[in-house]
Amino acid sequence: MTDANPPQTQARQPGNEAQMSPRPQFEPRFPGAGRLRGKIALITGGDSGIGRAVAVGMAREGASVAVVYLDEHEDAQETIGLVEAEGGRAIAIAGDIGDEAFCSAAVSRTVEAFGRLDILVNNAAEQHVVEEPLEISAEQLERTFRTNVFGYFHMTKHALRHMREGAAIVNTTSVTAYKGKDTLIDYAATRGAIVAFTRSLAQALAEKGIRVNGVAPGPIWTPLIPASFDEEHVAQHGASAPMGRAGQPNEVASCHVFLASEEASYMSGQVLHPNGGTIVGS
Repeated sequence: MTDANPPQTQARQPGNEAQMSPRPQFEPRFPGAGRLRGKIALITGGDSGIGRAVAVGMAREGASVAVVYLDEHEDAQETIGLVEAEGGRAIAIAGDIGDEAFCSAAVSRTVEAFGRLDILVNNAAEQHVVEEPLEISAEQLERTFRTNVFGYFHMTKHALRHMREGAAIVNTTSVTAYKGKDTLIDYAATRGAIVAFTRSLAQALAEKGIRVNGVAPGPIWTPLIPASFDEEHVAQHGASAPMGRAGQPNEVASCHVFLASEEASYMSGQVLHPNGGTIVGS
């Protein structure tokens, strides 16, 4: 049975969680076990959606968190409070990850605040629906790649200057990297690029003892959905998944927490698929 959401839309990306009805579920479903005790994590797109759930989940496991976000200040401050409620320290850093100078500054601020960097979660993304391939403008193509690919490269480049053996990088990609999406061609292309980036970087960093993995969510109830689609689509978001519903951020974030922890110590270059039952090539 499909769990439909009320029709709704938002005027701009990446969207605000505070405006969503119902609110996405972000709280971890189980008590923490100290799997990330004392670790420092930087999470892009950490203010809302999957990023918020990752931040809270990592805090429950003992991490302190730098929440990097574009300009959704209300969401970011709420996430900071949620991390602190779990016993973690937190800072919020606003800016555009498509700008390499900002990525460098965000990493530096994180290290200044916490003393080091152990975990990088590349998660921020944008997508724009276009019905006809010929309507994808050069400006949109560049903007989507700048956020979804260049941002991952820039943040990783500057984070690696501080990461040591035992560190972990987790990249959020998407089910669209594997099955495509006719109205999100440029977005799907960026998600495919991140799969290749994850696998290649894992090989490059293996000797340094730094693991790199990915998570490829299916349809998840996040602010990006009402900020991307019309009300009719939003109301049916996730209906085509085998489970017949959209997933919740806390059903995805557990993958990020696992991959960042020593429980995944023999995993690198891999992608996990919390997608509601869609079978894809790994």
